Amino acid sequence: MTGTTTTDPARPAAVRTVLGDVPGSRLGVCDAHDHLFFRSHALPGQELDDPGEAEARLRAFQALGGGAVVQWSPYGTGRRAADLPGLARRTGVRIVAATGLHQAAHYPPGMLEPLLPRLAEVFTEELTSDMRGAPGVRAGLIKVAGAFHGLDDHARHVMRAAAEAHHATGAPIAVHHEMGTAVLDVLDLLCGQLAVPAHRVILGHLNRSPDLRLHHQAARSGAFLAFDGPSRANHATDWRLLDCLTALADSGHTPQLLLGADTTTPTAGPGMPYLLRVLRPRIERELGAEVAEAVLRGNPARAFEVEWR
Repeated sequence: MTGTTTTDPARPAAVRTVLGDVPGSRLGVCDAHDHLFFRSHALPGQELDDPGEAEARLRAFQALGGGAVVQWSPYGTGRRAADLPGLARRTGVRIVAATGLHQAAHYPPGMLEPLLPRLAEVFTEELTSDMRGAPGVRAGLIKVAGAFHGLDDHARHVMRAAAEAHHATGAPIAVHHEMGTAVLDVLDLLCGQLAVPAHRVILGHLNRSPDLRLHHQAARSGAFLAFDGPSRANHATDWRLLDCLTALADSGHTPQLLLGADTTTPTAGPGMPYLLRVLRPRIERELGAEVAEAVLRGNPARAFEVEWR
């Protein structure tokens, strides 16, 4: 069955949260792609950088039954890794942090050049030892990003480093697809050329390009499919989301579906509570409670639970 993993009894699988490793079953209801903190050179003045506001969002999510949030903010994007353990303790929401790199445009000139020759080493250290600026805090996934309808040299270099770090650690790789494009290019590079198992890859932003044929082709690879960033009127999101989820579920791909709010700026959509306040009831009505439970609880547990090396 697609989207499944094998388990080595000598090495229990776990989700690597900022407070330590836990079984996937303990994540609970999960926002599989969001940002508590995010800073981009391409978005001046639109930073998510307020710990108090981040805590309020987590508490609102938790009050609706939320149990975990996966922050996809990678290296150098203001992820405030040192603040994440305190937020997790105070709110009771498990937090998974990311290493990796975003598109080059999100970084100021000169920031990446010293880092690029040793990316795989940096990613591996952050997954197994300490995240930069946060001693004792480890990342639980690698975030990478494609370009618009293709992969530029930066994307290919970062994805090669991510694959090397994956093979060293077992960590999942989460992919930002610009406007939902370049999905097959990513699968060809990561899963084809670089031999990353497809069930360790999470394809993000598929809602932004609601191409059902492409979604089915991607699903047949065995990768996880993330529909993240709901309720953005300038994207084909809510009004096609249920059609996309229904088509994939009807084809047997329910075990690969993930949902996330992807809040990247203070005004980027309604935020993580929307997943549970609005989308969960709609999915339950249209697809049934079993599908909603899989998408919000069971699937994230498997997507982010790995046998760490």
